[in-house]
Amino acid sequence: MDFFNDHRKLFLAATALFLALTLGVAILPAINNQNNNSPLPNAEPMSAEAIAGKAVYVANGCVACHTQQVRNVAMDEVWGARPSVAADYADLHRTDFWRNTATVMGTERTGPDLANIGNRQPSLEWHLLHLYQPRAVVGQSIMPAYPWLFETKAEPEPGDVQINVPDAFAGGSGGKIVATPEALQLVAYLQSLKQVPLVDSLAPEFLYPTADAVAKSSTGGKDPSNPGEAGLDGAALYATNCQSCHQANGEGLKGAFPPLKGSPIVLDENPQLLIDVVMNGYDAREEYAVMPAVGANNGLKPEAVAAIINHERKSWGNDARQVPVAEVKKIMEFLKNNPNVQSK
Repeated sequence: MDFFNDHRKLFLAATALFLALTLGVAILPAINNQNNNSPLPNAEPMSAEAIAGKAVYVANGCVACHTQQVRNVAMDEVWGARPSVAADYADLHRTDFWRNTATVMGTERTGPDLANIGNRQPSLEWHLLHLYQPRAVVGQSIMPAYPWLFETKAEPEPGDVQINVPDAFAGGSGGKIVATPEALQLVAYLQSLKQVPLVDSLAPEFLYPTADAVAKSSTGGKDPSNPGEAGLDGAALYATNCQSCHQANGEGLKGAFPPLKGSPIVLDENPQLLIDVVMNGYDAREEYAVMPAVGANNGLKPEAVAAIINHERKSWGNDARQVPVAEVKKIMEFLKNNPNVQSK
């Protein structure tokens, strides 16, 4: 009974038990887990700029509205090519000795999931304009603007990255709007968020397909409500892959993204350049931002490319001929075998 009457022995015993449990239940399993997990083979470690950008992401509360976890349900298929797996997060390291890293997986999806945003939207110019004023590129966006990540200068200095803001959103600043280092770091972090492809036999499948997906599977992959070739909705594919830059009305944004309405590339009788632009991007006009390789980045198949370009060629007053999937497939194979043929 002397043990229970001696507070020193009680405190020492409780402390020893606490330390033993912490070691056995938390520390050793965590070390074992860390030693038995590694990033996916083709995963690229984040650059120093991207790591700094992650801190900017956390500091500005982005995790409150954006997740970074593609769940294994069909409704999440728009955010990534596959569901997220544990190895996607294996390269996260401690911020420093005292602070563990923020996984930034998130719990609420007020805005879109960002697990694969580096592939879905790799454009530096788009991200900067979106941060400065989200409604300049997505009219219905409820995301707050982050103007403090930018500066207004009478004349940009060497090395400054200037963004072209439409007049309606420039606020009469009277100067040139340039990105701060924090903005560039944040975009570098967003561009680094890319899902690494898995071997087909190892990739998990999306569960609980939607009614539309079930209907398509019962009709050989065709959408019974859509009479178009291959049963793909060109308007929906355009909205997913192109609309954020070229806008729903096809008019683009002056000084930032070119219009597709009345575009000679879109209306050309020979669709080769248009297909090349969709698949491999475009960098031929100084007045506009560089277009990333949307088709290649998003793994678009000939059927999807045909649906997109035919939507563009028949919308907003455009009236070019419809391009069949077989022709698109032939052109894509030619472009794959001849990567340097794009007209400038």
